Amino acid sequence: EVQLVESGGGLVQPGGSLSLSCGGSGLTFDGYTMGWFRQAPGKEREGVAVRTGDIITYYADSVKGRFTISQENAENTMYLQMNSLKPEDTGMYFCAADPPPCRVGEPATWDYWGQGTQVTVAS
Repeated sequence: EVQLVESGGGLVQPGGSLSLSCGGSGLTFDGYTMGWFRQAPGKEREGVAVRTGDIITYYADSVKGRFTISQENAENTMYLQMNSLKPEDTGMYFCAADPPPCRVGEPATWDYWGQGTQVTVAS
């Protein structure tokens, strides 16, 4: 059984930083495309950052230069370092895995999802 578990969310002031982690079991990350998605209340789930192996294939325009996706294959763990956070970054953040090739714009097509971790950016 595949399990993805996110951690690291919380409440942070605008301009602050958070680091999210995603641990996995039942699959090896380096054989999948791994991604971070987020969903704000009343909005559709959107891709934030995606990587396949050692290649970072996608950052949402809204997070470029502020967020960094990374992965430690030996630990089957993926990270999302979020800096200069803005209120519009608020949402539930999910990690996901899918055999490549993947469609970032179609999250419903991804095979595996974590339960999510809440990120709230507010003063």
